[in-house]
Amino acid sequence: MCGRYGESKILAQVKGKVPFFRAESALKPRYNIAPTQMAPVIVNQGEAVLKDMRWGLIPFWAKDEEIGNRMINARAETVREKPSFRNSLKRKRCLVLADFFYEWQKIPGSTRKQPMCIHLKDQEPFVFAGLWDTWKKPDDAKDAEVESYIIITCEPNDLMRPIHHRMPVILKPEHYDQWLDPKNEDVDGLAKLLVPFPEKEMAAHPVSTLVNNPRFDDPRCIEPVG
Repeated sequence: MCGRYGESKILAQVKGKVPFFRAESALKPRYNIAPTQMAPVIVNQGEAVLKDMRWGLIPFWAKDEEIGNRMINARAETVREKPSFRNSLKRKRCLVLADFFYEWQKIPGSTRKQPMCIHLKDQEPFVFAGLWDTWKKPDDAKDAEVESYIIITCEPNDLMRPIHHRMPVILKPEHYDQWLDPKNEDVDGLAKLLVPFPEKEMAAHPVSTLVNNPRFDDPRCIEPVG
């Protein structure tokens, strides 16, 4: 699964790397984004817009928002069939902005796990394949609509396999427009994009256990440890 990631770039560093026409929220460096928090995604609502959404998908049909606390990842292998994701895969896809993510590697002979920071070798920003939806709170509550998203995961590449049995789907730049296009309802074609990113373009290093606590959200989270 992907349970923690970061987006440490500012808007000027991201613009031109990922496709958006307008930004509804200012980017500030984030080093430890956790489920239920707000984070930047790109959606196509007539134009590509960068905006903040809640991590943890709340389907439009949900009775309450608690379901979003559990729905942080969707498996690429079953995303076409699952009722929670079918509608979003067809019509509501997003690019989840990031430049690294974390996974916890088992330590042989120990119950402890070593947190690992995984990123592109060139340190550039990238995007996860995501789905989103809008849920309406009952009884016309304040802030009645909640926009939320989920990150799609796939089998690991050779870099990730010793670390964890899943990895988030990192889309290649040539597939950004195809994934964002709301008129593209070819779910079988879209599913072919949900594959492991090339390991030769990625790197990983161990980091401090500070990242275990989402209250820590600063550069210390990604500093290599010996």
